[in-house]
Amino acid sequence: MKKLVLAAAFIVTGSFAMAQQVNPQDKKINREEMHKKMELKQQERIAEMQKELNLNDAQVAKIKNLQEKRKADMKAEFEKNKGERQAKMEKMKAKRLQMDNEMKSVLTPDQYDKWQVSRKAKMEERKAMMKERGMKHDRKMIAKPQSGTSI
Repeated sequence: MKKLVLAAAFIVTGSFAMAQQVNPQDKKINREEMHKKMELKQQERIAEMQKELNLNDAQVAKIKNLQEKRKADMKAEFEKNKGERQAKMEKMKAKRLQMDNEMKSVLTPDQYDKWQVSRKAKMEERKAMMKERGMKHDRKMIAKPQSGTSI
């Protein structure tokens, strides 16, 4: 029975490890696709506003400038807080490592291995739920476009 559990644990761990491998090129492509989609959505929103509010070209240009300014401000804020975020991530990583070491001292090696497998499975489950939630949000956006004048 123990051998079966250990074999299952190794299979699950191995499959998670392989699933985590991401090609940097794919990441770059996904980022580029995301930026293109965002640009397209922004253009669609502006076109919708222009139609609904009967905006002239000067108003459209001013709205685009406002959006670009807002985007630049958000990017600057993101960069400003980057170091703080990284410090928080390192602190969380240290706490997780401490918890891991403490659990290792409490549990037997078999119990620890089972705990690790369970923890990784739960993490994957949460990731899948978050991904599904994001996909549902995208479907809602497609099915029911936003109305109003949000920028």
